Amino acid sequence: MFNAKAYSAVSATSPLASTTIPRRNPTERDVQIDILYCGICHSDLHSVRNEWSSIMPTIYPIVPGHEIVGRVTKVGFAVTHFKPGDLAGVGCLVDSDHTCPNCLDNLEQLCPHQTLTFNSPDKHLGGVTYGGYSESIVVDERFVLHIPANLDLAGVAPLLCAGITTYSPIRRWGDIKGKKIGVAGLGGLGHMGVKFARAFGAQVVVITTSPSKIKDALRLGAHEVIVSTHVEEMQNHAGSFDFILDTIAADHDINAYLNLLGHDGNITLVGAPEKPLAVSAFALLFGRRSLSGSIIGGLRETQEMLDFCGTHNITADVEVIPIQEVNTA
Repeated sequence: MFNAKAYSAVSATSPLASTTIPRRNPTERDVQIDILYCGICHSDLHSVRNEWSSIMPTIYPIVPGHEIVGRVTKVGFAVTHFKPGDLAGVGCLVDSDHTCPNCLDNLEQLCPHQTLTFNSPDKHLGGVTYGGYSESIVVDERFVLHIPANLDLAGVAPLLCAGITTYSPIRRWGDIKGKKIGVAGLGGLGHMGVKFARAFGAQVVVITTSPSKIKDALRLGAHEVIVSTHVEEMQNHAGSFDFILDTIAADHDINAYLNLLGHDGNITLVGAPEKPLAVSAFALLFGRRSLSGSIIGGLRETQEMLDFCGTHNITADVEVIPIQEVNTA
């Protein structure tokens, strides 16, 4: 065991502060990584402030961070896919049970016994797992990802959560080349949805409440932008979308978006509004529309996403800050 520098919170009201945390020495299947960049995900804030206490109570002290990019420094003797000096990434998961039907289907994100990168029981050291707001991490090789060398590493870090969260449902929808694809919301998730849908050859339309985001939406690759508060614009697009990726985390009228779908169209939720959404049965029945949800992706699909990003030169738009400014961020 060794100590690593980190930033942690000791309560729901305290700021993140510098500390040291224990990390295990690499076991036979482990990869030790010096962390170069870690994305700041809004779920980090939810966890630090214990805002998901009803489903995922926080155990303090907490070291958040699950969008990790770094360089391998050590590997266990049984590791076959990484060596010291390799670029490596770690996302939301660091382990699973490996035997359930979901794991056997390469859907580790749906494993009922998954180990999250932070705030999950740590079977090696006891206590809970500590995340990427630290200088190093040790992870089972099966949950470490290869990073394309041609990409900006800072822009790669959010791909480990925001990237796979949007890539997975777009990919699962099928061949979207030439189809009309909507991205509702233009934030951390939405801007990645635009980039992926455009790279897959879709006609991409951003749907936003903010006219100020039109310029950015077009710069990111959208062909068109709908301001959802403009009733006439929404009516002009009614029944015309094949698929909509809903990235909105705030309360919103999902029926207004369902009415934009053509027959057999689908909306997939990846945002997580605090309040339950009220869905009209008629918005689904007429047009055989469907509403579904999606959460990150398995390890195989996440590696596929990273390789796709390497081929198409896709990264997240980021602002890089020193760890000392994490509370401001």
